[in-house]
Amino acid sequence: MSPANPHIISQLRQLIYYHLDNNFLPNALFIAGRLQAYETRSSEATYLQALCFLRLNQLQSAYDCSRSLGSRGAHLGCAYIFAQACLGLEKYLEGITALERSKQLWTIRSNWNKHTETRRQHLPDAAAVHCLLGRLWQAHQNSDRAIENYADALKLNPFMWDAFISLCDLGVNVRIPNIFQMTPEMRKVLQINSSDENMLQTLEESPHLNPLAQPQMANGVSNSNSQPSNNDPFSISKNRINGDVRPNIGNPALFEKLNGSKPMISPISGGDLDYQGIDTPSGPGNSFGSDIFSDRELGAPMRKGRTLYGMGMDLSAEGPPKIRSNSVRSKSKTKLESEDLEGTTLSRQTSVTAGVGHHKRTVSGQAAPSTTANSASNQNFISSDPMAPQRRSVRLFNQIRPQSGKFSVSGSIGAKEGRELKKAKATGTKGRSANTLNVGRVVSGNRKHCEPIEIEGKEQRNPSTSHLPAQDLNHRPPNNENAKEKEALKCLFELFTKLGSGYFALSHYRCQDSIQIFNSITPSQRETLWVLAQIGKAYYEQGLYADAEKYFARIKAMAPSRLEDMEVYSTVLWHTKNDIELAFLAHEITDLQRNSPQAWCAIGNSFSLQRDHDQALKCFTRATQLDPKFAYAFTLQGHEHVANEEYDKALSAYRNGIAVENRHYNAWYGLGKVFEKQGKYEYAEQHYRTAVTINPTNAVLVCCIGVVLEKMKNPRAALVQYTRSCELAPRSALSRFKKARVLMALHQPQLALAELQLLKDIAPDEANVHFLLGRVYKSLGEKSSAIRHFTTSLNLDPKASHYIKEAMEQMEDDEDDEYDGHGA
Repeated sequence: MSPANPHIISQLRQLIYYHLDNNFLPNALFIAGRLQAYETRSSEATYLQALCFLRLNQLQSAYDCSRSLGSRGAHLGCAYIFAQACLGLEKYLEGITALERSKQLWTIRSNWNKHTETRRQHLPDAAAVHCLLGRLWQAHQNSDRAIENYADALKLNPFMWDAFISLCDLGVNVRIPNIFQMTPEMRKVLQINSSDENMLQTLEESPHLNPLAQPQMANGVSNSNSQPSNNDPFSISKNRINGDVRPNIGNPALFEKLNGSKPMISPISGGDLDYQGIDTPSGPGNSFGSDIFSDRELGAPMRKGRTLYGMGMDLSAEGPPKIRSNSVRSKSKTKLESEDLEGTTLSRQTSVTAGVGHHKRTVSGQAAPSTTANSASNQNFISSDPMAPQRRSVRLFNQIRPQSGKFSVSGSIGAKEGRELKKAKATGTKGRSANTLNVGRVVSGNRKHCEPIEIEGKEQRNPSTSHLPAQDLNHRPPNNENAKEKEALKCLFELFTKLGSGYFALSHYRCQDSIQIFNSITPSQRETLWVLAQIGKAYYEQGLYADAEKYFARIKAMAPSRLEDMEVYSTVLWHTKNDIELAFLAHEITDLQRNSPQAWCAIGNSFSLQRDHDQALKCFTRATQLDPKFAYAFTLQGHEHVANEEYDKALSAYRNGIAVENRHYNAWYGLGKVFEKQGKYEYAEQHYRTAVTINPTNAVLVCCIGVVLEKMKNPRAALVQYTRSCELAPRSALSRFKKARVLMALHQPQLALAELQLLKDIAPDEANVHFLLGRVYKSLGEKSSAIRHFTTSLNLDPKASHYIKEAMEQMEDDEDDEYDGHGA
């Protein structure tokens, strides 16, 4: 089979990325199939086809396509696609093995600050791979390895937000300021970029320092067209060799800025090494690369005579190679070669190391005698810049004409060769006058045979293109763009620190701290959907359902199509008994996305509020079928089983929720509630305490521990829990009521009265509060106050009249007994 045309391959690759970027995924997959047919053994073609399958969510096809190269770590892109497919197919160990086998391809890669409007890095770097490894290990129930990889990802790239969120969700205690800060690798990248920009600015202002400017032939045509140009914008740092990818030497973006076009560099020959995953190879060809893990100081200041490895740039005294002429000059090459080389070298030295001075130099590089005044006859021959260095065209001109002074070769060439040399000189001069340099040159002196020809004036130069003196180049002011970029990063780190601190506090259920941090963010950031959702969840976790409802209502008004966190909103409406709004929310989400677990959770909560537990169970079961990783749906399912007194099914549902998310404290609470109803108080206390370990600021969980201890005939331990619950939630009516009741049981009526007085202000229409107040006043001997609260309790709850009247009768019996005692 004949090799494919490289231009066809390049065009197909560009078309694939074009359709991927414009989200025409079927088109991209179709073209990837054509590319695969052209290059059946190309790892890059396999990677692009697997990428299309993954974007189309065809996980099994992506797995099969990338397996041959990805499973053994032969190609970084294929290994990454293979691991992502394994994550979706729950083949976690296979994905982990593939990434570990390709470790040598990604361990030193860093794509930070390499994505611009004109280029991108389509292969992952070390931070991305570590984050994916963390997700795989977390799904494999190995939290320790997951935490290690998430931490490594954040060390390499602090903006890896997914890794930070996962660490918080795993309950890891992290130091936020140590995460969102400038890393040493980032400083190196910025230093390298600053050095590149300074060098570009120097070369642009001083053309004589740019050895990469393409030399032109005598006919004005560049000699750089020997290689076809690769116009693939997604592989500007790559070369194709036999269908595979090989790294270029040097930084292609720098070539583009210097030459105005992409570099034409011959492919690297020899060897069968696999370079697919290497962004910039190590070694001397990597001075301008972005390998931030290199031990060399990439941002060292430039020195004279330094070679810019990897780009062919040599700022030493020796000039670039000469261009051979097709004229008669080749006949005298043997005799002129040494003299021309010496003259060119001397000219190059004077160009690079020119300092402050006003000495003219002839074309050959010799210093000419300085003049005090310019006559009118030679005014047009003298450059406007007395320090103007010798141009490339001057060196070419020197190579096709006899030299003057010590470089004269008049005695070494014959008459015939001299005449041909004159013809060649005239032809070369004419051709140069038509080239892009547009150099005007006037030659004076005797043109007789065998006499030296001297140039009395320098070329005319445009003052706008005059270069800076050498000392000005060495004392250039610092780059403002680099300072602005550092300032921008500082602002972003401050923003991410606040956002991260708020989320970290919320993940550890320090809800009040989280609300304060989020409120300290600038209004433009605070009014975003994500921040509003976090504030709403913080209020929900505190049991402040009315405040949480306000924030979720704002989110729904701002983004009617939002599905994220809507299951929490439906639970908030369930707690506030807002059945109309809950039913409307369920209909809205169902119309928007019927096959979403959030929609079925909202429908199930609506049925649960109407006490139709069987229908609610069907809805929650459907939610778990749509998303088996949706832990909250399992918890809601368990609550409905408890309402139907199906305790075994409830235990199964709660355990499924814990299997999905180990830190889902609601499921631990559900298990404790089931064991409490079954009379297994020891198991109930154990599960309640596990839930409190996860969420230590939840007053309801602490109160549940007190209830279990009270049932276990341990009122003093229960009092400790009730007191802590009241401290966590001072306006919690349940905790304060139970605390007052335990104080009554411990014969501390004065303390119980103080708690009930506060409780009366919190819940003035609660019949049980007034009934317990009546009992406290009765024990204190304040019968009038006791009768008043008993009467209020009877009016608030007529159904409990039997118990209230019995308490009032007991108080009257006690009065009669006291009266009989006094009479006796």
